Amino acid sequence: MVIASLQQAGLVRRLTRHIPPAQFGRYILVGVWNTLFGYAMYAALTALLTPRVRYAYIFASVLASFVNITVAFLGYKWFIFKTRGNYLREWGRCLLVYSGGIAAGILLLPVLVYVVRHSTMFDAAAPYIAGAILAGLNVVVGFLGHKTFSFQSPQAN
Repeated sequence: MVIASLQQAGLVRRLTRHIPPAQFGRYILVGVWNTLFGYAMYAALTALLTPRVRYAYIFASVLASFVNITVAFLGYKWFIFKTRGNYLREWGRCLLVYSGGIAAGILLLPVLVYVVRHSTMFDAAAPYIAGAILAGLNVVVGFLGHKTFSFQSPQAN
């Protein structure tokens, strides 16, 4: 058991040694803000659109994602990766990284809503719970994509 824990710790160190601790700490802070902002926007749009549009949570997810991508981009650029210039190029790359998450969200959100509705007693809250699950997954995948692609330093090329 102890040996397995030590081996796991070594694996984690090897996987994360290229990530400066301060940068990851800033990412967590900006990520918390982005997650709260994006989820609040998603929840508000879902509540606003639900009486008017069938499957409103899907439309709410797409609309909230595009606004949240721009807010997230600025936080990443200014506070985490601290790159200069290249706003349009980096924003485009940010869109590419997030577009995979948006596409996966569009496909996975209805499935997760169905699973939550049919496996819990939270029928009305299912779109909100499913949205929160997807937001958590996007945090991890997003950091890796932005670190290695969106805000890749010219020296790394």
